Amino acid sequence: MNTTLPSPTSTTAQAHTRHSPGRRAVDAPTRLFHWLFALCFVGAYATADGERWRLIHVTLGYTLAGLLGFRVLYGLLGPRHARLSMLWRKVAGLPGWLRSFRPAGGSVAVSTVNWRQGQNLAMAGAVVALLMLVLPLTLSGVATYNEWGGEWLEEAHEFVGEFFLWTVLAHLALLLGLSLLRRKNQAQPMLTGRVDGTGPDLVPHNRAWLAGLLLAVVLGYWAWEWQQAPAPVTGQPGTSWVGRPHGGGDRDDD
Repeated sequence: MNTTLPSPTSTTAQAHTRHSPGRRAVDAPTRLFHWLFALCFVGAYATADGERWRLIHVTLGYTLAGLLGFRVLYGLLGPRHARLSMLWRKVAGLPGWLRSFRPAGGSVAVSTVNWRQGQNLAMAGAVVALLMLVLPLTLSGVATYNEWGGEWLEEAHEFVGEFFLWTVLAHLALLLGLSLLRRKNQAQPMLTGRVDGTGPDLVPHNRAWLAGLLLAVVLGYWAWEWQQAPAPVTGQPGTSWVGRPHGGGDRDDD
């Protein structure tokens, strides 16, 4: 009886395929930026009303601006997959995609429209919109905080904040819809950094050291703001923090 034993190479390849967690598609700094960005906005939005949480609101707003700065630098100087030019290239395909709806011979051939491209364009457009909204949101917030422009700037800050919220909700709805349509969790790359499938990683290096550095800077900044915070005003209804994070606040030195 002739028995052929599997070669060690094929056995190793099969084991690797069976236990492989997939291919890396998103590196650690990008994923950490994404979740810190989301956390800061949710926290800032939740603490927008009232003096009690003012310091937290302002600190998270400044952190949001700092995260935008990191993303821009990483998008300009970082690896190819993180480049902002890649994101912009996706959005730049919108005019061409819209032209595919132009009637040819009297009617639009719906079957010829690349709907998957349209879905990807919508996702990329939502991300670009969120990044672009950070600047007017934080600038109007700083102006409101320092009482530079009157009530109209405060109203502008609230308007941009609400628009930001609705953009976030649209992004989440689109993510959920695509997950159901494609029968695949579209949030998985931002959760695990990997996508299903075999083969080489789409992103060669995870750069966990850079993610750790980013987290350390953010936590260090939060700790510094906490140390600089004015003490709570006691003996008054509704104890709260007043004053500004970088000043001594409106405290009396008794």
